[in-house]
Amino acid sequence: MADEPKTTSTKISDKKYEKRLVLLQTELVKMQEWIKATGHRLVVIFEGRDAAGKGGTIKRLTEPLNPRIAQVVALPAPTEREKTQWYFQRYAAHLPAAGEMTIFDRSWYNRAGVERVMGFCTDEEHEEFLRSCPEFERMLVRSGIQLIKYWFSVSDEEQERRFRERLSDPTKRWKLSPMDLESRKRWEDYSRAKDEMFVHTDIEQAPWYVVNSDVKKHARLNCISHLLSMVPYEELAQEPIRLEERPPRKGYARPPMETQTFVPETQHEE
Repeated sequence: MADEPKTTSTKISDKKYEKRLVLLQTELVKMQEWIKATGHRLVVIFEGRDAAGKGGTIKRLTEPLNPRIAQVVALPAPTEREKTQWYFQRYAAHLPAAGEMTIFDRSWYNRAGVERVMGFCTDEEHEEFLRSCPEFERMLVRSGIQLIKYWFSVSDEEQERRFRERLSDPTKRWKLSPMDLESRKRWEDYSRAKDEMFVHTDIEQAPWYVVNSDVKKHARLNCISHLLSMVPYEELAQEPIRLEERPPRKGYARPPMETQTFVPETQHEE
């Protein structure tokens, strides 16, 4: 399966994008309340190439949500102890309880991607992952967890443009890790690894959904909209919230302002 998305000729305007995003984020809050009330368990996996736009989508997705309900998991490289554990063990520790949603910013699919391409796992470990991953995911689904998997697909040209943009932007240079720079040289290796991964793990119980991410704003809207369509939530009646009158003051006197250290005011020019 080639990793070359079709580009969209007409880009959405900023105004329409913001308007659409607000509407979708409102629905996300409704979905969150339904998940909390019904005890639903939801896992959403975000995978894809470096600079494919996963992080930006996750940011817009979680922006309106309660972090106690919607947890983002982005695990670092495994420790020496974790390397000796069952491969799925450290990921399983972050699976949701009733009324929770877990978002994996990269997941157990590291073994089929970066570990495979960079030689961080053996051929035997990779083969075992391809055998056991579908069974692991079927087990999750049988246990009542809803599992949704997204692959963000970005073209070679667009990824290169984003890498160069990061290089020239001091606020984004941290995104260019040595691993990112190495992956840039291994485009075809990652393509082959992704194709093999799809053959084994694009299963009926947990299929892959590919997001065309050459246009970031389109990818964010399309992905969030699709996620909402996949979760069988409904709007719940909310208990009315009434702000009662504050009780009368009882003679409390604040300490002098001079006893406190304030952040200096800076000039904010229009």
